[in-house]
Amino acid sequence: MTMQKRLTSKNTNLVITSVAFQDHISRSLLEPPGSVSRAAAKSRRNKPSNPDRSQVRPGQGDQVRPGQGDQELDREYVVDDAPARLTLAQRLGLVAAPAQRLTGSEWSAVKSRCVRQGDSASPCAICREEFCLQPQVLLSCSHVFHRACLQSYERFCGRKCCPLCRKEQYETRIIHDAAFLFRQRSATRIQACWRGYLARRWYRQVRKTTPPRDRHLRRKFFEEKLQELNTSLLRCCQADVEGFLWGIDRSLSSSRRVFQQLGRPAGLTPQDWDSVLGQAQRRGTWDCPICLTPVFSSGWGSGRGGVLLSCSHLFHPSCLDAFESFGQDRTPSCPLCRSSYRRRPV
Repeated sequence: MTMQKRLTSKNTNLVITSVAFQDHISRSLLEPPGSVSRAAAKSRRNKPSNPDRSQVRPGQGDQVRPGQGDQELDREYVVDDAPARLTLAQRLGLVAAPAQRLTGSEWSAVKSRCVRQGDSASPCAICREEFCLQPQVLLSCSHVFHRACLQSYERFCGRKCCPLCRKEQYETRIIHDAAFLFRQRSATRIQACWRGYLARRWYRQVRKTTPPRDRHLRRKFFEEKLQELNTSLLRCCQADVEGFLWGIDRSLSSSRRVFQQLGRPAGLTPQDWDSVLGQAQRRGTWDCPICLTPVFSSGWGSGRGGVLLSCSHLFHPSCLDAFESFGQDRTPSCPLCRSSYRRRPV
């Protein structure tokens, strides 16, 4: 009877062990815990009936609710599902149970190792692009990837395996180190561009107001200033430019005629002519300013003679007559000093 009980108990244990191994093979080996099909089935099974009422975690979607603050967006959290229940073989100790979840201190050590390696400052190892502000995941093996790239890699491979170290059954955690570095670099570039704009604006203002020390550059500076003044003067003129210049010429000619009439000598006395003649002799110029030939051939008063004007200038009579006939003014003026005169032969 005792032997029969022992055989029955042994058979029972054997049956339980066989069932445990069969359950473990069907749940673990044929369908690995990290396979994509199991994750997809679980996501379909846990999908809420009303998508609008579902809670969206920060970083899981492309859009973020407007009510979420910066602290919630920068929060780090583990994105893995809850661990699967242990199989019968694992509870009986026939198969090793999976490793426990990483604690907060262990995740801190993993992140410190990732920071020392500088993975967040490097491009993603899968797509070879910068992280920028895209969702970033940290694996328990201290490697960093884009979340979308890692999900595509897992769907392509059909199992969870690190693309770099090939570690299986890893845990993933959302981090924001690359986004922080990207914001810092962007702020630095914006500040540099703004400071450069201020410096260039200040330099342009200095160039407009302060003349340079170099002689050629200084001359060019004042030429530009004169050109600006001329341009502003032309813009201020409302009438036609040709009409404006013609009015200026007409005003000048009228003023010249008035001054010539005021300065015309009414009559010179012999004493006045003697002083004019003495002034001409002291000047010592005996060439006609028109034909540039001597007025007197050998000395004062010799030769064909000349004409003395009231302004003490000497000319040939024929040269002065030709000049008066050539001019259009009613009142003749001296070819040298442009003043009205009286003439006297000498």
